[in-house]
Amino acid sequence: MTDTAIELRSVSRRFGSGDNAVTALDEVSLAFPKGTFTAVMGPSGSGKSTLLQCAAGLDRPTSGSVAMGGTEMTRLSETQLTLLRRERIGFVFQAFNLLPSLTAEQNVALPLRLAGRRPSKARVREVLGQVGLGNRARHRPSEMSGGQQQRVALARALITRPEVLFGDEPTGALDSRTGRQVLALLRGMADREGQTIIMVTHDPVAASSADRVVFLFDGRVNGELIGAGADDIAARLTKLEAVPC
Repeated sequence: MTDTAIELRSVSRRFGSGDNAVTALDEVSLAFPKGTFTAVMGPSGSGKSTLLQCAAGLDRPTSGSVAMGGTEMTRLSETQLTLLRRERIGFVFQAFNLLPSLTAEQNVALPLRLAGRRPSKARVREVLGQVGLGNRARHRPSEMSGGQQQRVALARALITRPEVLFGDEPTGALDSRTGRQVLALLRGMADREGQTIIMVTHDPVAASSADRVVFLFDGRVNGELIGAGADDIAARLTKLEAVPC
């Protein structure tokens, strides 16, 4: 057994070849302990989204390895990877990606239906209740605010009880008040449910909700802050953005 949810070992990801090759990740080694909330930050082009995609099994590294618990993800076939993501990983993105013709409860149940499993109405209502939308089960996305839609997306990610929840700018399209509500939900999932949260963000206020902030620069890890406030995170990010390329 391991206390690490996701571990990257010497992960590199290159795109293209020859003179046109671009190195998005360069020998990155990182461990994400179970039950923790980690924010990943860095200037534009630093490799944040590529890191998330490789860690979540959405993209394969050019070299190095990614492990989820005791499972070496880089050795899995595409079919095995798809099953692992479906059963053990949740995703929340800046775009809510809800189907407009479906109600909140139908959107939440969708991952189970796609997996060929019959969703329990009680479980669907439970996760909607977790995100404060127990009374919105029969509403369609057009009848909800942006924050409510993002919370439906969060409930959809939770329906399979994922071991790790990945967020790619999950509060990027929300106003500050609604963003704080979503971050409080993520914080609570780590604290009360023991879930592992890995979130890419550009927002120091959002990052301050995390236990740890990992900084990337030019595809490499450039230090981290533990339990830092928004001002310290912003100052560190500003220094990175000021570094000449």
